[in-house]
Amino acid sequence: MAESRATEPPPGAPVLFGEGFAADPYPAYAWLRENAPVHRAVLPSGVAAWLVTRHADARRALADPRLSKNPGLHRAADHASGRVGIPGERGANVMTHLLNIDPPDHTRLRRLVAKAFTPRRVAAFEPRVRALADRLVDGFAARGRADLIDEFAFPLPVYAICDMLGVPAEDQDDFRDWAGMMLHTAGKRGGVGRAVKRMRGYLVELIHRKREALGDDLISGLIRASDHGEHLTEEEAAAMAFILLFAGFETTVNLIGNGMLALLRHPAQLDRLRRAAAEGDGALLEGAVEELLRYDGPVELATWRFATEPLTLGGQRVAPGDPVLVVLAAADRDPARFAHPDTLDLGRVDNPHLGFGHGIHYCLGAPLARLEGRAALETLLRRLSDVRLDADPARLRWRGGLIMRGLRSLPVQFSPEGDGTSRV
Repeated sequence: MAESRATEPPPGAPVLFGEGFAADPYPAYAWLRENAPVHRAVLPSGVAAWLVTRHADARRALADPRLSKNPGLHRAADHASGRVGIPGERGANVMTHLLNIDPPDHTRLRRLVAKAFTPRRVAAFEPRVRALADRLVDGFAARGRADLIDEFAFPLPVYAICDMLGVPAEDQDDFRDWAGMMLHTAGKRGGVGRAVKRMRGYLVELIHRKREALGDDLISGLIRASDHGEHLTEEEAAAMAFILLFAGFETTVNLIGNGMLALLRHPAQLDRLRRAAAEGDGALLEGAVEELLRYDGPVELATWRFATEPLTLGGQRVAPGDPVLVVLAAADRDPARFAHPDTLDLGRVDNPHLGFGHGIHYCLGAPLARLEGRAALETLLRRLSDVRLDADPARLRWRGGLIMRGLRSLPVQFSPEGDGTSRV
């Protein structure tokens, strides 16, 4: 195919990222998959980037070593060509961490962090997550109505990761406030930056304190982690603690929120999962989390990548320095890979979704997100036996943003606990 650098939309192309787009981007992505599977679009920031929408192309791009995570490559290309507009990750990317570095630095940091953030540590944390989920439901179960985002999906991952990191209980409400600023002031000048600065400063101070009295928490594990005499520096440990919180809390908020909305809009699937929760059918709960990640996942686009050399993606020539965005939401509904991709099927067996990415940048926190997703769904369906949507789905508001996609609120009704409902 001939080289193409055009950013004008093809004839008949849908409007991307416009008013109301976040409410249902899937028809637009379906059009791109069929007609312009690798498309150079101008983003709301004014930056032109390649959007990769087919599953096979997406997997290749996510694992392609010629696509770097280093944003400096884009800056260098801009400087050389006179282009302007540097993509940032919601104004918060002020530290070096696993999401913005390449091998060999990425290999070293991920190996060290993996020594602390082990599957065994995550599995041992499950009773605490379930107790926290029940405590949050206790706060509204007697009312008969709640906003599942503000009262459940948001605080659950914030408090859970604070517990895992070893943030003292008396400081965790500060983290909830800072996380709220990051979630609710995205796109507003200074809001995210102030929250990041406060959170980062606190984590640096906490690491200093932990060094004097190591415990069995994750920050202590990061401090202890070593490999052939190498250790994480304090700055690296703070960056890793920050990214585990930053990348972990919003994705889980959206997983729970988007997932519950999908279930509430598919009553037969909701009833199926409710029976599984009542019967302790862990296999269906696990499968449900995977299907919800595929059907309406929390991460719409994978984080930025930049070409290090000329390459071809889906027949399009990508120049050095060009930004590339893999559209996970489009890839995970590709009919070339998934049977009936627009159907929610909690029993789906063949489900190689890309909700946690692919390749060396596959999400390190995936086991924790899965645990929190299972605990959240099981607790909500066990405690709120007849939960139902308390709003017109068309009037629900979605948070804008390029990478994440999630609800601002999710109002629900249910029979108040004590009116014939039960916790068991």
